Amino acid sequence: DLVILSLHYFICFLISVMMWRGAKNVDLPSSSTETAETMPDGLILIGKEDDIKTSGRKIAKINGRGVVVFYHEGKFHAMDSRCYQADNLIFFPSWQDIDGQACIVCPWHKYKITLETGEGLYEAKNPLEPSPTPNWQSKGIKQRIHKVTIDNGNVYVSPPDLSVRFDSDYFAEKYRNHDDNLDTIK
Repeated sequence: DLVILSLHYFICFLISVMMWRGAKNVDLPSSSTETAETMPDGLILIGKEDDIKTSGRKIAKINGRGVVVFYHEGKFHAMDSRCYQADNLIFFPSWQDIDGQACIVCPWHKYKITLETGEGLYEAKNPLEPSPTPNWQSKGIKQRIHKVTIDNGNVYVSPPDLSVRFDSDYFAEKYRNHDDNLDTIK
C-alpha cells in the first residue's frame, strides 16, 4: 500500500508541475511557419477547423493576448486563456452542463465559466426558503469571450472590444507578450 500511495503522490506531483509550467509543449502545433491571415473585416485566422476539432482546443496569442479556442459538443468557443480568478492557463478544463449551459471548470480553482457568455456561476442556497436547496447563480460576466467564425474550413476569432472590461482582462494584460509557449498570431 505504501508503494501505491507513493506512486500516487509522485504522479500528482508531476501533474502539478506540468500545470504550473503552463501548456508548454503539450498538444500545441507549431505555428512558427504559419502566416496569420487577417480578413478585411478584422477577423484573425486561428487555425484549421479539422485540426481544432481533432485536438479539442487551440491556444494562441492574438496581438499579444492569450486566447484559447475550444471545440465542445459540435461548437467552437473562444475565451481569454487565463482564468479570471488568477493567472493560471485554462487550457485543460473539465466540462460541465449547468442548467443547460455548457461550462468549463477551471482546473485550478474549480470556478464554473459559461462558454457562451463568460459568466461565472456558483451554487447558493436561499436561507429564507423553508427547505433551501442549492441553485445556480451568476456572478456576472467574468471571462472575456471572443466571437468565433468558421469560413472555408478555417477558424477565425474577432478581435476583442476593449471598451467593455471584464475580470479576465487584468491577467490578459499582465501576461501580454509574456507567454512565449503560445502560438503567436498577429
